[in-house]
Parts: sequence; C-alpha cells; structure tokens
Amino acid sequence: MTDTQYLDLAELALRAIEINCDRINDEGLCDIDNQRVGGMITLSFPNKSQIIINMQKPLHEIWLAAKSGGYHYKFDKGWQDTKGQGELFESLTRYASEQAGTPLRFSA
Repeated sequence: MTDTQYLDLAELALRAIEINCDRINDEGLCDIDNQRVGGMITLSFPNKSQIIINMQKPLHEIWLAAKSGGYHYKFDKGWQDTKGQGELFESLTRYASEQAGTPLRFSA
C-alpha cells in the first residue's frame, strides 16, 4: 500500500468515526464529546473515560487506546487488528459501549 492509499483509507475511517459520534449524540444514546486534532480523535464519555484513535503513518496503521488496552489495526479488507482481535469498527462498538455503559454502534 502506498502512503497516499493509506492516508485516503485512514481519513475515511476517522471521518466515519466522527459521523458515528454525531449520530449517537443526535439520537440521544450517549453524550460523546469527540475532538479531532490532525490524525487523532479523542472520544470523551460522561464518566470522564476516553478512547483515543490515531493514525500511525509510518506503520500504515490506526491505533486505538481504550480502558481495556491498546490496539493496532492494519488495512486488509477493512481495518483488522494486527493480533487477530477483530475489525476496528466492531472493536470500537464494543469498547465504546463498555465505557458508555450503554449499547452503541459504530460502522464504516
């Protein structure tokens, strides 16, 4: 994968996360404060916990840090965990739901 391909795919993923947060807030499911600075998004939940998602350009990965740990995703028919732990949006759904204390859904 070229740097340009990575940047395009990673940007689409980060935009999708922002759109999902807006939808979740609009539907009143949870009040998630999402702030983006460059290639990093910080999701802040009402209980003050956070999830941080950021681009790792040199590695062509997206990293996610949640209360449950840190995870690395590489693009292969979607953003897949480098240790076989699943797809980025499925994982984000699980971790955000745990931290929000309510079922949430994130999708590409």
